[in-house]
Amino acid sequence: MDETEAHTEHGDGGIARDGEILRTEVGSGLHGIAIAGTDDHDEMGVFVEPPECVIGLAGPMHHYVWRTQPEGRRSGHGDTDLVMYSLRKFLRLAVAGNPTILLPLFAPEESVYKATDLGRELRDLAPALLSQRAVERFTGYLDGQVDRLLGRGRQGSMPARPELVERYGYDVKYASHALRLGLQGLEIAEHGRLTLPMPEADRERVLRVKSGGVAELEDVLDDIRSVRARIVAVIDDGATPLAPEPDVDRLSAWSVSAHRRHWDAEGS
Repeated sequence: MDETEAHTEHGDGGIARDGEILRTEVGSGLHGIAIAGTDDHDEMGVFVEPPECVIGLAGPMHHYVWRTQPEGRRSGHGDTDLVMYSLRKFLRLAVAGNPTILLPLFAPEESVYKATDLGRELRDLAPALLSQRAVERFTGYLDGQVDRLLGRGRQGSMPARPELVERYGYDVKYASHALRLGLQGLEIAEHGRLTLPMPEADRERVLRVKSGGVAELEDVLDDIRSVRARIVAVIDDGATPLAPEPDVDRLSAWSVSAHRRHWDAEGS
């Protein structure tokens, strides 16, 4: 990271970096749908808080953020966005099935920038974190993207990227995100896994939308609705290998052990 003056930073970088156990690429680059010259670079990390933040009086530090761009400015090509979560926060979000949070668990080795022994143990726990609850979150995020695409989101009817609407007739980025979430949710529902980068056929399907290759918004919406219907059918028919809920007991026990071992290694 190029820590220039014109950047955004939230949280204690020292705590995050000292306790870091895992950091990977996330975002469009990890999905395999980055368009050269347009997309920024996204990373996500996980750190173990020191004992004073967990069982002491210092108070928790749930996350740390570092961005190339200053506060309020959208990231673009050549920029880096890093977010790091405490292990406790990460696990809570992962148990809830947050689609973005799950990505470091399935990133290929070439997209893993740091992984300690605890970080690799965390990645090995990925199957325990996937459940039907995660599939529900994927479809929920998909619905949110469609709402924003159609101007029904909390931000109102003003498009977030008016330049895309002017050029293509609709926000192709929102549309591609919705389709990606649907295809990935379907893979999880059918096979209990998440392939990163996306399988070639799915990747080309999403890139076609993202690059403006589908002229009519209604055609994209039909595709998204079709994928969503398939997800619902898989769950409703009981054709998924996923358990209804993640294995919280196993994950909680591992988290306690991971904190203890990290603190012992650090001599805290």
